[in-house]
Amino acid sequence: MSDITKKSRSQSTRRGRPYADPNQDYKQLIMDSAEKAFANSSFDSVSLKDIAAPVGVSPAMIHYYFGSKQDLLESVVNQAVEPMSMAIRHLREQPEADIPEFVQQLFATMQRHPHLPLLMFRQVLLPGSPMQSYFVDQLAPHLGGALPDLIRKGQNTGHISDELNPAIAALMVLSLCVFPLISKPLSQPALGVKFDQPGIAELQQHVIRFIQRGLQQP
Repeated sequence: MSDITKKSRSQSTRRGRPYADPNQDYKQLIMDSAEKAFANSSFDSVSLKDIAAPVGVSPAMIHYYFGSKQDLLESVVNQAVEPMSMAIRHLREQPEADIPEFVQQLFATMQRHPHLPLLMFRQVLLPGSPMQSYFVDQLAPHLGGALPDLIRKGQNTGHISDELNPAIAALMVLSLCVFPLISKPLSQPALGVKFDQPGIAELQQHVIRFIQRGLQQP
């Protein structure tokens, strides 16, 4: 390699995008690595080096694409939940409250991003979690926060029991969907619940049955 080429590559590493293989989608690979890292450790315990190493890049590449570690975490969560947000927007425009469709969309999101339930638990739900305020203010109204309105719509049309508190019913629906995936390390060996593709499909069917029977008019 000539001195000019070396100098040019060195400059491109210092300024703008660090040198990388143009055939790799490093931005997506970084987000995939970050999703796993943030699911398995606390925010403070995860370093940019931990995220960069499995991808084979330097932390400078993360700074180039995302800025800070907080910005990266927000990008990871936004990417995972955006399809769910769009699906809920569609459901809210429908004349009937299709809660089973909501459940199916939520399960589809968690299957596309299998680390997401544990990530949400660590980085959103726990006290002092770095994403808590951001999630409540920016994302929740378009996700689970829209579920009480869907339940009220079902109550207004007579398909869902008017004895239910929509907010509490929404919490129960979300818990039935998300908790099994968070409890996987225990429920798989202790209860024998399977989390392969057929197992997830069966779990989804059971959740929908429970929800439909719990929401129906007495």
